[in-house]
Amino acid sequence: MSRLPLVQPETATGAAADLLAGVQKALGVTPNMTKVMANSPSVLKAYLDFSGALGGGALSAPVRERIAILVAEENGCDYCLSAHTYIATNIAKLDADEVARARTGHASDAKTEAILAFATAVVRSKGGVEDSDLKAAREAGLTDGEITEVVAGVALNVFTNYLNKAADTDIDWPVVRTNA
Repeated sequence: MSRLPLVQPETATGAAADLLAGVQKALGVTPNMTKVMANSPSVLKAYLDFSGALGGGALSAPVRERIAILVAEENGCDYCLSAHTYIATNIAKLDADEVARARTGHASDAKTEAILAFATAVVRSKGGVEDSDLKAAREAGLTDGEITEVVAGVALNVFTNYLNKAADTDIDWPVVRTNA
């Protein structure tokens, strides 16, 4: 049972109700994570805005999902690993092998592999990457904009990992457990 209440869309009021209705309309479901975030409408709005902004960036949805899977695995977040495995396979159309590779920071194509290597460096160093990490990313063809989006993607997913772990959010996706 979640340690923070799940704000139910049918009983939510004000900004929380409006935001949860928007989530339902956009996704067709209201994930438990967003119900936890609705305890603070400002947090839910910030998450939706940040996630939406990154969705319009240079990194494709399949790449963003791989980053999310990697970060969830690194942080031991079963909720996020479950959610992003489902989204990766059912919406971003990644196959099971690509999802498994992403969990360990690998991909079948060289550029995505470089993105995940840089994301691994970011998450493991808590942002304190080495000059050599940036050099390797650039040599693999990542632009400075893509590098910036990788850092942002890691940060967004660290936030959701930490929130879901702190709240012990009930998993409402097909369950996938981390190896952490």
